[in-house]
Amino acid sequence: MSGYLTHHAQALLGAMGRLARTPFATALTVLVIGVALALPLAMALFVTNAMTATGGFAGAVDVSVYFRPEITVARVQQLAQAARARPGVAEVQVITADEALKEFRQYSGFGAALQALGSNPLPNVLHVRPAAEAGAPAHLAALKQYLSAWPEVDLVQVDAEWVLRFNAILELLRRVLGIAALVLGIGVLAVIGNTIRLEIQGRRTEIEVVRLVGGSTGFVRRPFLYTGMLYGLWGAFVAWAMVETAVLVLRRPVATLASLYGSSYSLSGPAWAQVGAVIAAGLGLGWLGAWLAAARHLRGIEPRA
Repeated sequence: MSGYLTHHAQALLGAMGRLARTPFATALTVLVIGVALALPLAMALFVTNAMTATGGFAGAVDVSVYFRPEITVARVQQLAQAARARPGVAEVQVITADEALKEFRQYSGFGAALQALGSNPLPNVLHVRPAAEAGAPAHLAALKQYLSAWPEVDLVQVDAEWVLRFNAILELLRRVLGIAALVLGIGVLAVIGNTIRLEIQGRRTEIEVVRLVGGSTGFVRRPFLYTGMLYGLWGAFVAWAMVETAVLVLRRPVATLASLYGSSYSLSGPAWAQVGAVIAAGLGLGWLGAWLAAARHLRGIEPRA
C-alpha cells in the first residue's frame, strides 16, 4: 500500500513539475478552462440573485374572491375562516362592501357622484394570499377551483399573470444554464484532451522506455490523469476568482439601484455549495478528458525493438 501511495504522490508531483516548467502554456490552458467554467457559475448566480432580490414573489400573488351582492358580511367571515384553514393559504383578508365603497370614494374623486346612488354597488371581497410553497401554477389553479366552487362566489380573479411570466423566464434561464453547462463541459473535455494528446506525443520516447521495462498501462497513464485533474482544479479556482471579482465590481451599483426602489438588497456571491460544484466539475472533467485522451493515444505506443 505504501508503494502504491508513493507512486501516486510521485505522479502528482511530477505532473505539477511539468506544468510549472511551461508556465505560459499552462496559464493559457487554465484560463480557457476557467472561462468555460465561469459562465455557468455566473448564470446560476444570476438566477439565484434574481430569486433573492424578488423574494420569490411570495407576496405578489393575490387571489380576489368577489361575492354575490346578497351575501352578508357574517357569511363572508365564515368562508374566510374556511379559506384560512386550507393548506397552502398564508393570509386571508376580508374587505366589506362598506369599506370598499369608502376607499373608492376617497381615492377615485367621484365622491359627489356616489351620493346619487341609492345603494352600495360594490360586493364583499376576500383577498387570499397563497403561501410561498403554493405559488406554482398548478397550486393556484387548484385554489381558484376550490374558491369558485362556493355557491356564494360570483367571480374569482388570480392576479398573478406577470409573476407567472417571470417564473417562466427563470425556468427558461435554468434550462439555458443546463444546456450551456453541457456544451461548455464538452469544450473543457476537448481542451484538456487535446492538451494531454500533445503531451503524450511529446513524451513518446519516455513512454516507450517505460513500456520496454514492463510499465503497465495504468502506470503510464497515471501522470496524465493527474495533469488533467490539475488543469481542471486550477481552472475551477480561476472561474471562482472571476465570478467573485465580477460580484465585487457590481455590488455597489446594484445596491445603489436597489436603494432607488426602496430596497436594501445586496448582491451575493457564489455559495459554498456552488463553489464546491464547480471544483468537483473541474476535477471530474479534467480526469475524464485526460483518461479519454490517454486511452486513445497510449494504445498505439509500443516499445520498438
